Amino acid sequence: MSSSVSAPSPELVATGIAGLDNILDGGFTPRRLYLIEGSPGSGKTTLAMQFLINGAINGERCLYVTLSETAQELRATARSHGWSLDDIVLFELLPSEDNLLLDAHSSMFHPSEIELSETTKAILTEVDRIAPTRVVFDSLSEMRLLAQDSLRYRRQILALKQFFVGRNATVLLLDDRTSSANDLQLHSLADGVISLEQSAPEYGAERRRLLVSKLRGRSYRGGYHDFRITRGGLAVYPRLIAAEHRQPFVIERISSGLAAMDTILGGGLERGTSTLLIGPAGVGKSSLAAMYAHSALLRNEHVAYFLFDESVRTLLARSANLGFNFQPHQEARQLYIQQVDSASLSPGEFIHIVRQTVEHNNSSMVIIDSLNGYLNAMPEERFLFIHLHELFRYLGDRGVTTLMVVSQYGMVGSDIHSPVDVSYLADTVILLRYFEASGEVHQALSILKHRTSQHERTIRQFMISNRGIMIGEPLRSFNGILAGTPIYNSAAATLMGSQHESA
Repeated sequence: MSSSVSAPSPELVATGIAGLDNILDGGFTPRRLYLIEGSPGSGKTTLAMQFLINGAINGERCLYVTLSETAQELRATARSHGWSLDDIVLFELLPSEDNLLLDAHSSMFHPSEIELSETTKAILTEVDRIAPTRVVFDSLSEMRLLAQDSLRYRRQILALKQFFVGRNATVLLLDDRTSSANDLQLHSLADGVISLEQSAPEYGAERRRLLVSKLRGRSYRGGYHDFRITRGGLAVYPRLIAAEHRQPFVIERISSGLAAMDTILGGGLERGTSTLLIGPAGVGKSSLAAMYAHSALLRNEHVAYFLFDESVRTLLARSANLGFNFQPHQEARQLYIQQVDSASLSPGEFIHIVRQTVEHNNSSMVIIDSLNGYLNAMPEERFLFIHLHELFRYLGDRGVTTLMVVSQYGMVGSDIHSPVDVSYLADTVILLRYFEASGEVHQALSILKHRTSQHERTIRQFMISNRGIMIGEPLRSFNGILAGTPIYNSAAATLMGSQHESA
C-alpha cells in the first residue's frame, strides 16, 4: 500500500535514521512487532543500534537481546560508529550446547497453553524486569535452532508477539534469512517487514539497498532505496519521486554569454529545461558547458558541477584558459564542484547528492560531465534511465537548468556512435562534430532539438581558441558534415581559424 509520503505523526516511533523515517512516513507505529531481515553484513545490527540509541536519547528504556553476538562484540561495533551503549541494557543469552540438543518433540503446544523454551522464558523475564519501550531481538536464527522444527518455531514467535500485546514496547526482530526462501511465516506474523540487501559488483565497492514490503495499516514509500553504512550508521537515500518536489519559478530565457549561441537557439535556453551536449571526445562539449556555467555565475546564480571523467583541477585550469575564472566563485561558495568517485556510487546516493546541493545551495544550474561516467560507474544497475528521468523531472520542476555531456565513440567518419540514447530525456540537443577543410580539422555545431522555441536548422562552425569560444556563419559550402564525410562545394574563405581567415 505504497503512496506519497505525508507529514510525520508525533505519535510514531522514529528510527533515528532520517532517510528511513522518510520512507516510513515518520517512523514505526508504536507497540508493534517488526521484522528486519537481511543476509549477514547487510546492516541489520547497525539499524537496530540506531533505533535503540535514538530511543535512549529521548529518555526511553531500551533493551538489546543478543543470542548470537556477545555484549563485548556489540560494544565494539558501537565504538566503530562513535556510539556508546551505556544507556541501553544488553541482555546476553547465547545458546548452550544443551539447548541445541533439545528433543524437538519434548514439548507440545496448544493455543490455550503456550509452552516456551527455557531461553525464551529467560528473555521474557528480562523484558518484564526492565519494562522497555524499545526492544531488539538479535537474531531469530538462534531461536530457530532452539525450536528445531518450523511448527515449534512459529508458535514461539506467535507467543512472543502475544506477550508484547498490551505492553508499551516497539519490537524489532532481526533475521539473517537462514530459513528457506519460501518461508513467509515471519512476514505474516510481523506488523512490518524491512528487507536489507547487499551485492558485490564486478568492480568497486559493495552496493546496499532496502525494501519495505509490509507496514500494516500505514502508507510508506514503496520500491527499493539505496543506502550506505558509514561511520555514524546507515545513510538511507529514499527513492526520488519528482512530483513531490514541485515549486513555482519564473519561466525565462537564460543567456549562454555568447550572442551567436543564443541566436541559433532562438533566444537561449529556457530555465527549468535539460540540454544534451553530444559529440566525440575533445570536440568542445565540456568547454561549452563551462561557458554556460560562467554566464550563470556572472548573473550571481549558484551552479553545481558534477565531474565523472576529469579532476576539479583540470576543469579549473581548462576553464581559465578560455577566460572563465571559476576560482573566485568556488571560494565564495557560489560554485559547487564535486568529483564523483564512480567506483563507489549508487544511483540513489548520486541523486541524493544532487538534491542536497540544489536545495541547500539554491543552485539554478546543474552540469553532469559526463553521462558516460555516470553510466560506466554503475554498469550492473538496472533502470538507470528511469533514475535519470526522475532526476531531470525533479530539477525541471524546481526551475533548475540541467546540462548533460555525452561523449560518442569514434572521432570522425561513419564509425561515430553513442553509447546510450538519452536524447528523448532532453529538451534540447546540441550536436558537435569534426570536419576537414583545406587540410585542417575544424569543429561544427548544430541544434538538433529544441522543444521550447524555434531554432536554426543550420550547421555552424564552432571554434575554441585562446580568445575563447566562437561560432561562425552557417557552413553552406559543405555537405555531409554530420555524417562525418563533408563534401566541399565552394571557396572556404569564411572558415574561422583557417589559413584563409580574413581580418
